[in-house]
Amino acid sequence: MALIGFPREVNEKAARTVAGGVVLLAVVALVTGWRWLPALMAVGFALRVAAGPRFSPLGRLAAQVIAPRLGTTIPTAGPPKRFAQAIGLAFTTAAALAWLVFDAHTLGLVLLAVLLVFATLEAVLGFCAGCYVFGHLMRWGVVPEDTCEACNNIALRREQTV
Repeated sequence: MALIGFPREVNEKAARTVAGGVVLLAVVALVTGWRWLPALMAVGFALRVAAGPRFSPLGRLAAQVIAPRLGTTIPTAGPPKRFAQAIGLAFTTAAALAWLVFDAHTLGLVLLAVLLVFATLEAVLGFCAGCYVFGHLMRWGVVPEDTCEACNNIALRREQTV
């Protein structure tokens, strides 16, 4: 078993739970102005991009404690979720740099607010904007089709869940 690598399939309920955790952390950072919190969030996103929930405290809490209590697993393709985590990494890293390095408080607030909106969409409505973009990148040929066969073939996704 490799230490680094994202699962090909993830539990949708765990992904939404992680998004809920990101919402809470972003709200705390926005309300308190704690400049170090986006840096900590970026570390969490980096851990999830590198290895899924394996090394991320929030990912482990979501996948191993909270999601199992929410009922039956809902499998979904991993590559789009990894892409979404990478976008979260970019936003939190940029917010942390804006606040900690460049003293650009307003930019940091805006970046966290955007992250908050998209994490809320995932947590509450199940709409993953990163997954949506990933799908378009596949259709446009930017992301190779073999990156996510389950993304391309809805019948394959149904076969995996049965």
